[in-house]
Amino acid sequence: MQVSVETTSGLERRMTISVPAERVDSAVEERLKKAAKTVRINGFRKGKVPLKVVKKQFGAGVRQEVLGELFGSSFYEAVAQESLKPAGQPSIEPIKLEEGADVEFAALFEVFPEIEVADLSELQIDTVTAEVKDSDIDNMIEVLRKQQATWAVVEREAKDGDQVKIDFAGKKDGELFEGGSAEGQNLVLGSGQMIPGFESGIEGMKAGEEKVLELTFPEEYHNEELKGAAVEFAITLHEVSEQVLPEVNAEFFAKFGIETEDEGEFRTEISQNMKRELDNAIAGKTKAKVMDGLQALHSFDVPKALIANEIQALRQQMAQQFGGQQLDASMLPDELFQGQAEKRIQVGLVVAELVSANDIQVDADRVKAKVEEVASTYQDPEEVINYYYSNKELLGNLESAVLEDQIVDFVLEKAAVTTSEVSYDDAIKPEAPAEAE
Repeated sequence: MQVSVETTSGLERRMTISVPAERVDSAVEERLKKAAKTVRINGFRKGKVPLKVVKKQFGAGVRQEVLGELFGSSFYEAVAQESLKPAGQPSIEPIKLEEGADVEFAALFEVFPEIEVADLSELQIDTVTAEVKDSDIDNMIEVLRKQQATWAVVEREAKDGDQVKIDFAGKKDGELFEGGSAEGQNLVLGSGQMIPGFESGIEGMKAGEEKVLELTFPEEYHNEELKGAAVEFAITLHEVSEQVLPEVNAEFFAKFGIETEDEGEFRTEISQNMKRELDNAIAGKTKAKVMDGLQALHSFDVPKALIANEIQALRQQMAQQFGGQQLDASMLPDELFQGQAEKRIQVGLVVAELVSANDIQVDADRVKAKVEEVASTYQDPEEVINYYYSNKELLGNLESAVLEDQIVDFVLEKAAVTTSEVSYDDAIKPEAPAEAE
């Protein structure tokens, strides 16, 4: 088998393969002999059909079948022979297929880029540390109380934090505009649900009062017809309610699955949950910074085939997350995912090279600890642990996550790392999204 390879552009290769006629003819002959034992042709007994008759009737089809298989097997023999690493499936172009002559075809494909891991000591990683303080637990309990709060009607002026029941009608240039009116609408003042000035304009009103608010829609408002528009809202206030927080007692604890009358035990349980959330948040941010740093430190072309596959995966993920069965994933344009797909593939290739070059193996003890950590949040941890270890796919996903954590630790050992102490709230707050490319 003769093979020649040329670089057409970047990672794209065109490989021309020539397969000796004898190899093709031999494979066709062998298959026809096998077929002769089973085919039924009028005038001949089963298994007694002459080979030339079988060849005349089935030869062309068998040859096409053999050639199809030959293209695949010869391609992978050739890439092994040339020490190439294809990224994605090749595009096959037949060149010479005449019977009795050497078969020649070309395969167009991309290869994985050669990656040389950069000096990781050049990487600057800024990490944070935080602790759960008593004041943080107090704040969390207040948040939980507000989640379980009820509303009680009061006879006084509305103020920030109250819930009001209102009718409103919005007009632009004296005409009602679409989506600008409602009746019996409940609104918490200060929640930021309405445009600037709407909620604060209701403060000071009492039940039964009416008021007209002259407001302006923000320039960045999503509705083109209302961007920056001057409007009037006629408000009728029907009811003012204030928030009533539940008592911190056994009944309140039970709402969160904690059966105790001791507030100390409840605080300990809350503290443990907050610590777990804190650790996960810091680890997630640190991992994101490491991966961003690895991408910034390496520059190379990414195979288009891998990007296309990643775009499809991201498209399906978004469709399931936001639309379920209602959203047709094919309607989402490639451009929406292009940058994220390129970044994922690029970082993934660098991480794979780090794993290979440093022979990093999945730490079974860390996997076990991870499984136990997940199981600890369930009622029957032992059952969850057994389920993980009996499900190869589930365990494999966890092993991949652990391996990524090991890579993060490996990079942090070599990088220049600075650590600053921040509050619990700042530590768990999501990072601001990067500016769109």
